[in-house]
Amino acid sequence: MRPVATQAITPHDSRLTDVHMDNKKQFDFWYAVNNTELVRAPTSRLETFGDTIVNYYLVSELMDHVDKVRVREGHLKALKPAIITPQALGQMDINDFGDEARKYGEWLKENAGDLRILQYGFRLEKKELKEYVVSDHVDNVLDRVEQDVKSKEDPFSAVLLGVDDPWEVCLLKLMVELVQHSASENIQDIQKLALSQQKTLHQRIDQAFLDASRDPSLINDLADMLKINGLWNQNEDRFFALVKASDQ
Repeated sequence: MRPVATQAITPHDSRLTDVHMDNKKQFDFWYAVNNTELVRAPTSRLETFGDTIVNYYLVSELMDHVDKVRVREGHLKALKPAIITPQALGQMDINDFGDEARKYGEWLKENAGDLRILQYGFRLEKKELKEYVVSDHVDNVLDRVEQDVKSKEDPFSAVLLGVDDPWEVCLLKLMVELVQHSASENIQDIQKLALSQQKTLHQRIDQAFLDASRDPSLINDLADMLKINGLWNQNEDRFFALVKASDQ
């Protein structure tokens, strides 16, 4: 079997203090997590302001069968990152995944402090397109799949070596790694947009004050604008100074 080059998480890991590995259900998803290798990662990061479709190719050996390898192909759709809110902290919407993937998702949510990706929400959808079994050594199958994907030059394709059951955990680990890789730039993009929007809003407020100073009939519209955008308190003195000036 091909050695798995991934960061192992063992029962002695500090993040697993409360996880008892004698529980079979927990063991199942940790077995999948620890035996999933991202062989070929997408060359493009996940989109910040739109959804991202990742085409996955998951190669896994059949259990209790020598030189029997299953290849699964499909799409993973990562919905665009949400703006951080306390309510969204650690949210992960993976309802169409299997039980073990959901258990892994629950563990990720409980450890969101260590996994920064989850701090801006995470929704994931999957679509299975193709599945077939090959009689060959797993290394040979993996090499062929990797070469085929490479020839397509798809910046959003990923090749995985994982387990046959619970295989959906392998997909979830893939997306966690991809979002971790993209998160810092995604957050920077969101922050830049927020600053740009804030600057534009302040420019609109300044223009509204100027317009109201020239036409008092616009004062009520200015008040509504300030309240709708949550800027009343910080502009209250300026507003009443304008009202006073307009009465003179």
